[in-house]
Amino acid sequence: MNNRWALLKIMASMVFATLPAFGADCESLSRLTLPATTLTTVQTVPAGSFSPPKGAPLKNLPAFCRAAGVIKPSSDSQIQFEVWLPASGWNGKFQGIGNGGFAGAIEYNGLADAVQHGYAAASTDTGHQGSGTDAAWALGHPEKIVDFGHRAIHEMTDKAKAIVAAFYGSGPKRSYFCSCSNGGRQALIEAQRYPADYDGIIAGAPANYWTHLLLSAVSNLQATAGQQATYIPPSKLAAIQAAALAACDEKDGVTDGVIENPALCRFDPAALLCQGAESANCLTAPQVQALKKLYEGTRNARGKLLFPGYSPGGEADPAGWRPWITGPAPNESLLFAFGTGFYRNMIYNNPAWDYKSLEVDREAKAADEKMASILNATNPDLRKFKERGGKLLLYHGWSDAAIPALNSIDYYKSVVKKMGSKNAGNFVRLFMVPGMQHCAGGSGPSLFGQFGVARDDPRHNISAALERWAEQGAAPEEIVATKLINGMNPAKGIERTRPLCAYPKIARYKGSGNTEAAENFECAEPAR
Repeated sequence: MNNRWALLKIMASMVFATLPAFGADCESLSRLTLPATTLTTVQTVPAGSFSPPKGAPLKNLPAFCRAAGVIKPSSDSQIQFEVWLPASGWNGKFQGIGNGGFAGAIEYNGLADAVQHGYAAASTDTGHQGSGTDAAWALGHPEKIVDFGHRAIHEMTDKAKAIVAAFYGSGPKRSYFCSCSNGGRQALIEAQRYPADYDGIIAGAPANYWTHLLLSAVSNLQATAGQQATYIPPSKLAAIQAAALAACDEKDGVTDGVIENPALCRFDPAALLCQGAESANCLTAPQVQALKKLYEGTRNARGKLLFPGYSPGGEADPAGWRPWITGPAPNESLLFAFGTGFYRNMIYNNPAWDYKSLEVDREAKAADEKMASILNATNPDLRKFKERGGKLLLYHGWSDAAIPALNSIDYYKSVVKKMGSKNAGNFVRLFMVPGMQHCAGGSGPSLFGQFGVARDDPRHNISAALERWAEQGAAPEEIVATKLINGMNPAKGIERTRPLCAYPKIARYKGSGNTEAAENFECAEPAR
């Protein structure tokens, strides 16, 4: 009898070392074993403030269990990740958090927002530490590029779900991923490569055609900053935006500083050609040609469009062309950092590579052959994601100065073509946001997503709309976008609301009432 009891105790201890008991306390997670994973920190964080390893203190947090660790799926992998689990009031859901730019840091603000709203959540640095605009980590580290490209988010998700199950005694009932930019690329990677990871996915302004996006970045650099005569200084952006709005703003029936459907805008940069001395209100002939290139997109030697150009209307916004395209001076833009960082560290392994030597056909071939299979998320075949009941929402700001908005339309159309319009309509929607810059901000209202304004209202928040669709089957036909009076603080009041319509429909003014209020607009087919 005593021997049998001893054997049972040994067996129980072995099981517990692998998986804590249902409703385990936080510290017991330290004994959880997961493949290729080491948990380095497991702690109970009391309600109040928390100071993360990097960044400002986070306030007004509920009590939560924090599990941090490292995943090593390859000999050169070092994927740091964290999972935060509400100590009480868990809503039964899991939230995966994405990364912008070249990643390089855990998104602590996203984790904080998640637990404040009852979600268990996870974030990763994708396998390296650094600034989101720095790709030096990739030089000579192909496995780290694979981690960044697609492996880290999937590994994070897999390990996080196991931790959730160990802590609460059961896995999440629903899992969601919402992110923008590179995070939007990560979102589509998940839907395409790992369709079982998430029940609902939001891909905002996705950098999914990574190789051609950054080819276009360096091609635009060559066209605008490659020569002194072609550079468009930021002092001229106000004149460009004013001319674009003069040509196209009123076409939607409301003159409000926002072009509702830039795809129908026929703005010719030649209208800005200086007729006398050069000034901030006009463009020289070389600058006109450079501006046309930005709008027209990147083409190969045979004239085939490799990546779309920018849409007119938001050039002078504070978050618009100055930080992203022109920079405060030549070679100081964000796209200079991203484009040259990509080719120097991921394609040619040459920190001295100069974008002025670019040949579009050669650089397109080199990027696609080496990195398309690792970084791109362009596969339109989403059958596996759809078959398991997955729902996908895409959104993109028409004035996006980082990733041309037409790229999201191109991907959406490819899915509709592959899946069929009826099938696609059952699980994917696209919302274009007039006047919005990259992910948020701009002249127009912004589409609030992960834990933003009106978090629980599916009419005003895309995350809530996704969850209602996934859980109740109600597909969103329109979502109200909001422009706040002072940035992102709803306490300052609302300046404008406008309905966003499931593509290809657009918002049309009914003809009466306040043009700043969403209720005076309706969704309609665009004019041809």
